[in-house]
Amino acid sequence: MTDPVGARPDPLGARPDAVGARTDPVSVWHRLADAAVLLDGFHALKHAVRFGAEVPVAVTADRRAALALADELAPDVRDTLDALLTEVSEATYTSLVPRPHPTAVAALAVRPSREANLRALARTPRSAPVVVLDNPRNLGNAGAVIRLAAGFGATGVVTTGTLDPWHPTVVRGGAGLHFATAVERLTVAELPPGPLFALDPEGDDIRGLKLPDDAVLAFGSERSGLSADLRARADHLLSLPMRPQVSSYNLATSVAMTLYHWSATGGAST
Repeated sequence: MTDPVGARPDPLGARPDAVGARTDPVSVWHRLADAAVLLDGFHALKHAVRFGAEVPVAVTADRRAALALADELAPDVRDTLDALLTEVSEATYTSLVPRPHPTAVAALAVRPSREANLRALARTPRSAPVVVLDNPRNLGNAGAVIRLAAGFGATGVVTTGTLDPWHPTVVRGGAGLHFATAVERLTVAELPPGPLFALDPEGDDIRGLKLPDDAVLAFGSERSGLSADLRARADHLLSLPMRPQVSSYNLATSVAMTLYHWSATGGAST
């Protein structure tokens, strides 16, 4: 979605080979924090870098431990992380984040442009569906869905309603994988083109249908289900198999089941 960090000029004016040696990362952090995306923990930073996020500043309370994690879990981006990470005191690290992460790593990334995300969502033909969360309420659930969508190679995740899909809690739940797919908030009227399949208990059993790659897959809120506007816009209502007397699935579980059905019945593999 954005150029790899190493391919961009350093937005802070440092030499590319000295990004991790900036004299005052804390000042840089405070200057950028209000407009940037917080990457909370090693795994969020790893994923964001892997998928081309622009990361102006990254800190850790234990640089040796963070790079050891990179050696073990992310050798493909180890050199980039080596250049990015600046060690700060534990007290300084904890002052920069809402709550310390067990890996003692945090970074700030530049949010992808809305225009680029909208182009990605609108582009046709698509090789993978768009997931729509209609008026979601739970920030953690939204983050889990974005992580799932990235794993399946979905084109993007759209939310309607008031929840901000780039809220720090959502980004934490998504483990930095917002940068692996297009994530935006839209109205129902602004949804991307494509046949709209909405999940509803009264819909047709999903097992009898093959979902097309250009599908728009819509899921209602955790409490109230689909909104009237989205239900009216839907081309098809689908239901997931469920044992009688079980009332519902978790939102992320429903998305996972639906994306798995798409992939298992011929959906693109990425």
